[in-house]
Amino acid sequence: MMPSPHPLERDLGMRYYASEAPGIGGRLRASPADFVVEELPLPIADPDGPYLICRLTKTNWELQRAVKEIAKRLGISHRRIAWAGTKDKNAVTTQFISIYDVPPEAVEQVHLADISLEVVGRSQHALSLGSLAGNRFDIVIRDCIADDLPARVQAATEVASAGIPNYYGLQRFGVVRPVTHLVGERILKGDYEGAVVTYIGRAYPGESEEAQRARTRFAETRDARAALADLPIQMTYERAMANHLIANPGDYAGALRALPPKLLSLLVSAYQSYLFNHALSSRIDAGLSLTEPEVGDRLLFLDGREDIVSARNRQAALMQVRRGRCRIALFIPGAEPVVPHGPMDEIVQGLLIESGIDAGDFERASRFVETAFAGALRPISLSVDVEGDVFGTDVRLRFTLPPGHYATTVCREYMKADPYMMI
Repeated sequence: MMPSPHPLERDLGMRYYASEAPGIGGRLRASPADFVVEELPLPIADPDGPYLICRLTKTNWELQRAVKEIAKRLGISHRRIAWAGTKDKNAVTTQFISIYDVPPEAVEQVHLADISLEVVGRSQHALSLGSLAGNRFDIVIRDCIADDLPARVQAATEVASAGIPNYYGLQRFGVVRPVTHLVGERILKGDYEGAVVTYIGRAYPGESEEAQRARTRFAETRDARAALADLPIQMTYERAMANHLIANPGDYAGALRALPPKLLSLLVSAYQSYLFNHALSSRIDAGLSLTEPEVGDRLLFLDGREDIVSARNRQAALMQVRRGRCRIALFIPGAEPVVPHGPMDEIVQGLLIESGIDAGDFERASRFVETAFAGALRPISLSVDVEGDVFGTDVRLRFTLPPGHYATTVCREYMKADPYMMI
């Protein structure tokens, strides 16, 4: 393992690379066409029903904004549109959405630049997050380091196949402004004013000077009317929150609820992702393997079964992991109390104590956001077969990942570059 030299990655818990081999550098997403994502859907078992299933292809659109624009064209609430996975903005993405109680003819009349929408079937149920088979990626990294580039690509490909830390990627926390986990932490603590001030008022150098000034002024003054005048028009979520505060001074909880429900939910789950990254890096700090189970480790099998490693079954567990039948997993905390079984659970509990957050806070957040944050198991390592090709100083990577895993986590193992070169 090699420590990351990049402060942003360290802050977000992504403190290690799987190998000490030199990276290829380069630039990810030089254009949206360099990052192509195709969602692999689950079969639709009930082809009749009130939900239209549509294939959505978009270029350089953030998903929540695309959904709101589609809903506006259809004359319906955006809450009637659901999806299985949140895709990247600076990319060409194909995915599936469900739309409740809308005729196919209406969908055919939706015309938006860089968006295509095609009805592919019906269902009795709306799509839900995670209800997909996986995602297929076709990615080009531009302007890579020329020295020994084919050898560097081959070395990274071998490492990816063996297993890399299964970190949540940068986009999980916000690409230009990695603040989602910070807002989520404030929500968990019941500090709704702090959550709003962080969401609207935390400025980052990657933004325009206009945006940075507007954010800084709001953070210093809490003046929602001035914020509405200052914030760029494209900042629709921040402006919606400011509008609510103008009409309802001091109602910071209501301002948060002005956000789309799924976005509000993602803020809290981003803090869970932050905990996972730091706990995983703490395991590496302790010199523990990603693929060799320790007594007390949790195992997640391909069929969804779970088990705890004991002194008696440790050797059998090691064989199961090596044969690819299960992976060591970390329990991401939530409202469900955690019964510590081993060193990883103790690490997670220590992080929660340090943050001053417990299961009761997740339970309260579940009521506030109207989304259950029960906690879940996530594998700590990611093994992926990558097809890597070199074209001059450009590298093309093609691979498929299960739901909830991040292509940028794979790409960072190849690039080992400043994370801002990956956005």
